[in-house]
Amino acid sequence: MIQESIGCVGGGRVVRILLHGWKEAGVLPKDVIVSDPNKGALDQIADEFSGVKVIQEGNSLAAGQDLVIIAVHPPDAGKVLGSIAPALKPEAIVISVMPKMTIAQISGMIGGFDRIVRIIPNAPSMVLSGYNPVVFSEALTTRDRAPVENLLESLGRYFEVPEQDLEAYAVITAMGPTYLWFQIYELEKIAASFGLSPELAAEAVLKMAEGTVQTMRCSTLTPEQVMDLVPVRPLGEDEAAIKEMYQKRLPALFQKLKG
Repeated sequence: MIQESIGCVGGGRVVRILLHGWKEAGVLPKDVIVSDPNKGALDQIADEFSGVKVIQEGNSLAAGQDLVIIAVHPPDAGKVLGSIAPALKPEAIVISVMPKMTIAQISGMIGGFDRIVRIIPNAPSMVLSGYNPVVFSEALTTRDRAPVENLLESLGRYFEVPEQDLEAYAVITAMGPTYLWFQIYELEKIAASFGLSPELAAEAVLKMAEGTVQTMRCSTLTPEQVMDLVPVRPLGEDEAAIKEMYQKRLPALFQKLKG
């Protein structure tokens, strides 16, 4: 179990993903505080994590912990960060899970405080299969970084990247599961409509998906050769339109995050 206390300023989906992962890994600290003005978000956290303290009014108590996770929408960051600056302990580490806001910008909003980490977590972290890029500020020593690295390691794989790459990971690895999940669930429904039980339908689709990824990862085939392994492509006529959607929407989203 991690000894440092954690305060979460914001209690939305990303915070729940992290808490679930740490609980699953058995490293969830005993002292965790989550603040959020949204009562529904806090109720959900209280239901799922009995030992976590939730606070609806004010962020000061959450911001006064050893590790302070900032999980608010970037447009709200200036107001929130300015309000918590007086509550930060000198030895605290601020961990931002926000895209778009750089370390320099975050530091400027909290009065020059520079013990900052940025991470872009992805949802598989909740089942310890995360793929999480991280950037540490230069103010943090190897010893300072250790508790953060321990928390990240428990969630799956973490790796350091240049800060300018984080928004690319936000679009690809953080949002990426949504590009696949809806297709996988739709295939399960279709398989069930063919007469398979829901359990067999889910098993068939998930095993197919796992094997598909392994074929890409482990074979020596080129992408073109992989795509040619199956002679029948029922969605072949629609592939161009799907690719066009990806090529149009994702770069636009990336540019929006880059500002």
